[in-house]
Amino acid sequence: MTDTTHTPGADGGDALVTAFNAVGADYIFCSSGSEWAPVWESLARRHRDGLPCPQYLDLTHETVAVGMATGYGLIERRPQGVLLHAAPGLLQGSMAVHGALLAGVPMVVSSSESTTYGDGPGQDPGGQWYRNLSIVGGPHQIAQPFTKWSNEAASVHTLPTMVTRAAELAWRAPAGPAYLNVPLEILLEEWDGREAKPIVKPGSTHSSPEEVDPVAQLIREAKNPVVVTETAGREAGGFEALVAFAEAWNIPVVEPDSAVCGNFPRTHPLHAGSDIGPWMDEADLILLVNCRAPFYPPSRRPSKATVVVIDEVPQRPHIAYQVLFADRYLEGNVANTLRQLAKRAKDLDETAVAERIAAQEARFAAEQTAITQAETKAEGAAGIDPVLVAATLRKLLDGTNGIVVDETITHSRAVKRHVQTADPDSYFYVQGGLGQGIAVALGVKLAARERPVVLTIGDGAFTYNPVIQSYDASKAYELPLLIVVFNNRVYKSMNLNHRRFYPEGAAADTGEWLGTDLHRLPRLAAFAEPFGMHTETVDAPEALAPALERALKAVAEGTTAVVDVLVTR
Repeated sequence: MTDTTHTPGADGGDALVTAFNAVGADYIFCSSGSEWAPVWESLARRHRDGLPCPQYLDLTHETVAVGMATGYGLIERRPQGVLLHAAPGLLQGSMAVHGALLAGVPMVVSSSESTTYGDGPGQDPGGQWYRNLSIVGGPHQIAQPFTKWSNEAASVHTLPTMVTRAAELAWRAPAGPAYLNVPLEILLEEWDGREAKPIVKPGSTHSSPEEVDPVAQLIREAKNPVVVTETAGREAGGFEALVAFAEAWNIPVVEPDSAVCGNFPRTHPLHAGSDIGPWMDEADLILLVNCRAPFYPPSRRPSKATVVVIDEVPQRPHIAYQVLFADRYLEGNVANTLRQLAKRAKDLDETAVAERIAAQEARFAAEQTAITQAETKAEGAAGIDPVLVAATLRKLLDGTNGIVVDETITHSRAVKRHVQTADPDSYFYVQGGLGQGIAVALGVKLAARERPVVLTIGDGAFTYNPVIQSYDASKAYELPLLIVVFNNRVYKSMNLNHRRFYPEGAAADTGEWLGTDLHRLPRLAAFAEPFGMHTETVDAPEALAPALERALKAVAEGTTAVVDVLVTR
């Protein structure tokens, strides 16, 4: 197999590009691999000849490629294309692919293998596939546990339709990544030009009136109902529909710590904080709206509440253990279900409604007082308290239509509570494992170039990220971010667990806390300096607001800014 020339023309690379174009992918996010020459040649021809194709992003790390596709999909909610390299590239990007599955983001991820290892006719795929890159069972077997669907394209003639199928499966509920193994020999094979049919937006399923009416009656009869939601805001129109529903029935809304996006305005009087605990014994009706795992431990059952689950796919296949205690399900498009229930908010018990409005007003006022007190205390602290960082960001972002992407752990509650996002698609929590935050934020920025995007991140999470490759993407594709590092110089969550499990152990006795110390790291902001980015390190409370103001100004002018804030805890 010594033929190394290839006459330009239609081949599997063209088939793949044509298919991504047909499914409506705006971008192909690629971390380069030796199998993608046919795709690059197809793109070059299309650029030369003025033919349509998705925009190609040349990225230098698999986590960056998948993470950017995830961030873009959080805003646009449509499948994009992701190209990784063979089985090793898929493994390198697997955490981010799993994160996309948890985040409910549709995408079609592809990588390759060899089927001939140089012993077949046609072009030589290269000895690296025989010696190093192949894996028993193929890369599609690797991808199966962390994708919605995983398969191999075994023929160039079925490749476009396989991409269509993958995209359609990825887009439908529960949305998530699909994987397609496209062997290099298929990419190099001559293609007859049979194109994929463009896909259309999925149809929606709705709960019937016969199902909705009894739930409306349950709400009407309830004295102390509550909504608990984790991902209602992830659905198109879900944020607005939940606000309309809550206002129509005057029902408080809890966003537990497990909420992964903004679902309800945190400034709204019906927002009931993040603690579901008080409701476990008090509520007589709990409405779980897009809430995958509300109770912890899972056996912690509400004492008297009827539980109604409102979710298009309540039993999520990717969750290993899921306990909902549901008494009734309303399945189908969540925004539509909420709108249907809002229309039925009639003939209410005015006394019961007045009582719960009064109770929620008191609850909301107490929470606002607690927030103010925490911020006042933070302002008077000797060093920079994390609450001060979050509160300062809130003030600076007010009126900017900003988006916060959060990859903190021990500071995530402070970020949610004190930044107080109030608009749709204004808050996202990175899913699936630390080390993706910068890439996800870049993808969000790619989809919302006109909005300021802020990444809040801990120093431990920051060091897990492919920082250099992320900065390269930011600069190459003009995607300026504000990156705020909550730097406490320790893997705090790990240290807390050690102390919790062994409060009187040897480490507590000697002070030898292993696996947690980050004091030896250099200045984290300095990694951005070779890219000409704006960098600041802040260690005094009075310097915080001016530093963040300068950073936001730099972002507005088109430069990523990194502010490393040395916090006290």
